[in-house]
Amino acid sequence: MPSGVGMLLVTGGAGFIGSNVVASLNEAGRSDIVVSDHFGSDEKWRNLGKRRLADVVPPGELVNWLGNRKLDAVVHLGAISDTTATDADLVLETNFRLSLRLLDWCACTRTPFIYASSAATYGDGNEGFVDDETPPALDRLRPLNLYGWSKHLFDLAVAERAAKRAGLPPQWAGLKFFNVFGANEYHKGEMMSLVAKRFDDAKSGKPIRLFKSHRENIADGEQRRDFIYVDDAVAVVRWLLDNQTVCGIFNVGTGQARSFRDLVTAMFRALDRPPAIEYVDMPVAIRDRYQYFTQANVEKLRRAGYNGGFTPLEEAVSRYVGRHLDQPDRYR
Repeated sequence: MPSGVGMLLVTGGAGFIGSNVVASLNEAGRSDIVVSDHFGSDEKWRNLGKRRLADVVPPGELVNWLGNRKLDAVVHLGAISDTTATDADLVLETNFRLSLRLLDWCACTRTPFIYASSAATYGDGNEGFVDDETPPALDRLRPLNLYGWSKHLFDLAVAERAAKRAGLPPQWAGLKFFNVFGANEYHKGEMMSLVAKRFDDAKSGKPIRLFKSHRENIADGEQRRDFIYVDDAVAVVRWLLDNQTVCGIFNVGTGQARSFRDLVTAMFRALDRPPAIEYVDMPVAIRDRYQYFTQANVEKLRRAGYNGGFTPLEEAVSRYVGRHLDQPDRYR
């Protein structure tokens, strides 16, 4: 990784993917990392409890802190990621306007800029899951929630600059993360993966509830997502940091959709127990906007030169359970 002249900034560095990026960098011998995040009064700080940092900057002070500093790169993962968020002003200020300010700073200082987008930008999936970054292609997407729309707005702003070949840093890359799961997601509450939310129930012998299907051609529990282990998502970020000529908006998923039944079965298998699953009606309020299928098209990432593998679902769940969820200390 190019380094030696400045520090590396990770916004959202105490969050789920961010803290795993920081851990990976530490494990590679890098400690000149600055984290910008809201910690609050809960246990979120534990995500960084084993890490070495150069500084911690509150998001509200970040723009002033940047000033005329020299950074090796900005990895912008900070966001309000709750898909049920309803405060549009706060979400737009956090997810869109701050992102624009960071993009402008990186463009002015010629600093590589890697940021988190989301598969939520694809909406119901009717337009497919191809990471075409041209403005006309992005214009066809219709996100289903405020979070997805805020990420989509920023993708559009970046894409317009790319089309005009102006206003961007030498490296810029947006990552449309699909269903990432793994260590350090515990502060996310209802936004945690199903494995994290239901592990204690499964271990105590309780059955796991999954939604029934309300489509004739899809069986109960066969709603599918592109589940990607957090280590694999981090590997893509690390690859971009090491390959600073790569630019674009890229899907980050495995390219293989798996069912929620598969996911829960893998969790029981990791506990060496037979699966115990109950199916319950999906709430009427979400039936019309529930996604039955997501699957990343990762051809563009491959064409850009990424040749890392993606951990099979059963192996990923086994690692998560064995190394974290079924340990006294669940944190990475």
